[in-house]
Amino acid sequence: MSETWIAILVAAGVSLLVRALPLTLIRRPIRNRFLRSFLYYVPYATLAVMTFPAMIDASEHPAAGIAALAAGTVAAWFGAGLFPVAVITCTAEYLVGLL
Repeated sequence: MSETWIAILVAAGVSLLVRALPLTLIRRPIRNRFLRSFLYYVPYATLAVMTFPAMIDASEHPAAGIAALAAGTVAAWFGAGLFPVAVITCTAEYLVGLL
């Protein structure tokens, strides 16, 4: 068996264990406040870990990515919707990229 197939089988096994094990071990609702809070924020933290470095590395100049990230954060903080934030970040990245 080639190394590629072994890697695929190991990845499939790990993925199955991570998804199936909690379903088989945890049958009652989770009552611990700390654990519930932790599990609530896991998707947001995962998305942030994947998105923020990609924003900085996506452009030719890291300064343009940092400016876009800052502009989008400020716009979202002041209540701008998804589309305006996307337009603001694209505009900021383009303008800083021109410099």
